[in-house]
Amino acid sequence: MKMNDFRLDGRVALVTGGSYGIGFGIATALAEAGAKIVFNDRNPELIEKSVAEYKKLGIDAHGYICDVTDEEAVTKLIATIEKEVGTVDILVNNAGIIKRIPMLEMSAKDFRQVVDIDLNGPFIMAKACLPGMIKKGHGKIINICSMMSELGRETVSAYAAAKGGLKMLTRNIASEYGKYNIQCNGIGPGYIETPQTAPLRERQADGSRHPFDAFIVAKTPAERWGKVEDLQGPAVFLASDASNFINGHILYVDGGILAYIGKQPD
Repeated sequence: MKMNDFRLDGRVALVTGGSYGIGFGIATALAEAGAKIVFNDRNPELIEKSVAEYKKLGIDAHGYICDVTDEEAVTKLIATIEKEVGTVDILVNNAGIIKRIPMLEMSAKDFRQVVDIDLNGPFIMAKACLPGMIKKGHGKIINICSMMSELGRETVSAYAAAKGGLKMLTRNIASEYGKYNIQCNGIGPGYIETPQTAPLRERQADGSRHPFDAFIVAKTPAERWGKVEDLQGPAVFLASDASNFINGHILYVDGGILAYIGKQPD
């Protein structure tokens, strides 16, 4: 193995939902490894703001307005990227939503929306990028899965169904297109410190942990929440030549939650 195997110099990396949070963190890591960064979002203002944030880090990122569930728009997006930046070598399917609603209270419309963005979106994006990868003779697809690809929990029926489906889509893409030197793998983040989870980690008035914070720390052998930085190394690895014989694998970056039955009560 050579350390250069981890370099991504000159490769075009498309990170869906790369405007903030996990997507932004992964994109910056790919850029540091040499990749050209392309990202999308549905919000024009967020794209403009994010391009500026990338520039502060010395990254010349290309932002595009696109809804990952709109197949026609995605097809046009990939054609535009190929013309303006180059053929997509690395696709990171990061865009996603979650709706925490008890199943009996959840409408079919809400269920479909979660599945549409979290599962159909990656299918549409991969379908659009695969022809270019096949033509070039190599490609990397990284699907951002979840611990809910393996576990269930109250109020996340749609999200768990979508992420479980994404795990199997990952394996199927690997099965169909591995012969073209295309690797499709997934990253399953644990509970990660992001602005969205900040309220769950705030200390209570008496100085104690938020109940959910205490629950997560107790369930994690590492006894902490993950950081976006914890996902960067795995993303670079799966995007690089160092992982060329890894295909259809879900790499769980969860601090050991899935391996742990939990503490014995006192």
